[in-house]
Amino acid sequence: MATNEGAAVLGADRGERGGRVGRDERDGGDWSGTRAWVEKQVGGGCRVEAAERLRGGWTSRMRRLRVSGPDEPRWLVLRSFVDPFFVRSAEGLLTREADILRLLGGTDVPVATLHGVDATAAYCEHPSLLMSLLPGSVRVDEEEATLRTPLLARQLAGIHRLRVPAEDRPRVYEAWASPGHVRLPGATGRPDLWQRAVDVIRRDPPDHRPCFLHRDFHPGNVLFTGQGAGLRITGVVDWVETSWGPADLDVAHCSTALALLHGVEEGMRLADHYLAAGGTLSEDPAAHLYWRVLDALGFAPDAEKVGVPWRELGRDDLTPELLASRLEDYLAALFRRFG
Repeated sequence: MATNEGAAVLGADRGERGGRVGRDERDGGDWSGTRAWVEKQVGGGCRVEAAERLRGGWTSRMRRLRVSGPDEPRWLVLRSFVDPFFVRSAEGLLTREADILRLLGGTDVPVATLHGVDATAAYCEHPSLLMSLLPGSVRVDEEEATLRTPLLARQLAGIHRLRVPAEDRPRVYEAWASPGHVRLPGATGRPDLWQRAVDVIRRDPPDHRPCFLHRDFHPGNVLFTGQGAGLRITGVVDWVETSWGPADLDVAHCSTALALLHGVEEGMRLADHYLAAGGTLSEDPAAHLYWRVLDALGFAPDAEKVGVPWRELGRDDLTPELLASRLEDYLAALFRRFG
């Protein structure tokens, strides 16, 4: 499971290269307790020899750890919630992710192997989860973007087909936008478009057949290897928001991300590929529009919450102005097709 590709492309902060594992340079905190906990979870006399900060996330700190032992050295990933805003929710988020990794371990969905979780920071300096390093890398560049979209759709359809016993089902989905809390752009030539979008989500959620959702499925949470005909998905990560709800909502979230990353046309293609892969969406255009608009408005006004980590991954072209323009154009395209 462990390769160098994922960390090489995601990147590591220079301050933690070369095996510096004693102190975290970003906040000055000693993480010796976390290191001791990691070594206990791995067992067998293994030792953490090196730590590299992975770039590309915005809710948590991700480290790649090199662990030595009686056999070949191996690499693990440590997710830690450091920001006070997310620390408050860390117990629920990390417990949910640990449960989902256990649940999906015997399925065809490519997920990391759970090695341990300290959701309340009882032993670690921060709430943390330890898992295997999956092969592959996050790819958000323009090269081969059109080849990745159908693979994303196929993977998402596979996730939605999972049969989960009632006792193992995750929580019911939560909406990430509401009519009274949407932040509209301060300067727009199409205020009527935004008002129309807000009006769409004033209705009650449409009836739907719920299924197992990743809930934050987008190119930044999917790992790829290969090129051209050999391109394939090798990992799906970040299961802290896993939910039970409409397939349309997962498709909507990935579609918005693709529209922001690669343009409106790519965002509009995903649903077609999803249906071609055997997925099921609402047959009522108004219902499908509701879920698509609901997700898009969660990115308003300028999608900076994803712009920052995407720029860390090399997409310097994704300025706030470009993202805001693409989000607005995407809303207009949704109304042309479904509204």
